[in-house]
Amino acid sequence: MPRPTTGVLAVVGAALGWCLLGPGGAVANAVLCTTCWRRWHSRRGLRQRTQAAEGMVGALGAMVAELRVGAHPATAAERAAIDADPLAAKAMSTVANTARLGGDVDRALVRSATAEPSLAVVLSQVGRAWRLATRHGLPLAEVLDSVRRDLDQRLQFGRQVHARMAGPRVSAAVLAALPELGVLLGEAVDARPLHVLADTVVGQVLLVVGALLICAGVVWSAKLTDHVVMP
Repeated sequence: MPRPTTGVLAVVGAALGWCLLGPGGAVANAVLCTTCWRRWHSRRGLRQRTQAAEGMVGALGAMVAELRVGAHPATAAERAAIDADPLAAKAMSTVANTARLGGDVDRALVRSATAEPSLAVVLSQVGRAWRLATRHGLPLAEVLDSVRRDLDQRLQFGRQVHARMAGPRVSAAVLAALPELGVLLGEAVDARPLHVLADTVVGQVLLVVGALLICAGVVWSAKLTDHVVMP
């Protein structure tokens, strides 16, 4: 099945909104569908980046252990790739192949970072560490272990902050749902808010403005609660 896109969801949401609440409903529902889709996509991307970074922590740990027992960097990277996460294994295979041929590992990792955006920051760090060790004759195991420890600490900090942000995220979700709940309660007591929103000019304007304000609040809350947990 083809994956839905932002444009397709906006069109479908607009069509559904038009059928239920007229032109204002079309605009409001298109905005709401687009915002929800982008939030889901953003959360999915954050989970993927976190998982990829955790995989690189394990792969770097295995590679450092191999280097400390005297393995060649190419062999150490190749062994680290065996049990690693798929993205981390791919990066370790790139390191192994490049090191075995005497190529520029830093440049190879930059190309891999371009192909794998979820590991772009991590691979850039590994590439700089490799270049630093090669240029100044530093122990490669110690330099890579420093990168691993830094990445692991940032992941732990991100998990802690993510857990502490659970309350604010729930509060933001509740506040975003309150307007819809208010409309349903109005219908329950026969105040007919849907009639006002669907059949009056003022209601159509308020419907669009309300949807825009809800989406702005959701996006701003997400920016505040998600920014600090990026790995």
